[in-house]
Amino acid sequence: MVNNINRLARYLLDGLLPQYCALCGMFSHSDLPLCQHCREELPINQAACPCCALPLPAHIAAPGCGRCLRHPPAYSAAVVPLIYGEYLAYLIQRWKFQRQSGFTRLLATLWLEHAQVTPPDLLVPIPLHWRRQLTRGYNQAELLARAITAQSSSLQRTRIDTHLLYRHRATAAQSAMDAQARTRNLRGAFTVRRRCDSLRIALIDDVMTTGATAEAAATALLDAGARQVDIWCLARTPL
Repeated sequence: MVNNINRLARYLLDGLLPQYCALCGMFSHSDLPLCQHCREELPINQAACPCCALPLPAHIAAPGCGRCLRHPPAYSAAVVPLIYGEYLAYLIQRWKFQRQSGFTRLLATLWLEHAQVTPPDLLVPIPLHWRRQLTRGYNQAELLARAITAQSSSLQRTRIDTHLLYRHRATAAQSAMDAQARTRNLRGAFTVRRRCDSLRIALIDDVMTTGATAEAAATALLDAGARQVDIWCLARTPL
């Protein structure tokens, strides 16, 4: 009976307020702008380094990537359930740079569908420099954090702190930089505004590429007394 009512409600909503898939343009047949077929095309980050979430062949994923084994990062673990492929890149680019903030709930749903986490003491979105946020109109990491906590019963009580971490230096755009250049670009870019002694903190961002941003932010929080810093991101770029 309940299933029949749900199907009827879905049918009525499709007729009155149809949702179209942002990738293929067909009816999504859900309240999200992504159809089931396109949803299944998004690559899941199943075999990955347990520390930095770098996608790896299944037979070498368990011990971790060579970089983390040689030089463990400041953060303890990265939870990044999707791989940054062509389709997901298209959605994220529209979300970040074309003011399509309506994609926030979709991206939060995708993250929650595949991520398994324990609630932290504090959830901290990676901040943008104020000039970049003024230009963009919002910080996408903050939108993602608020949508994830709103949609997850286990995370609803997790406090989001958008003031603890401050990006006091306007770093250059990193899209064309290699790992070493990104590290130099972000060195000393973050300031922690107060002590966070013994807190377990999850930093949240949209895409993890080399991990330089995560490393710089995690180092600043650990220097301010945090007990543990984890990284929560939507997508990880492969090698």
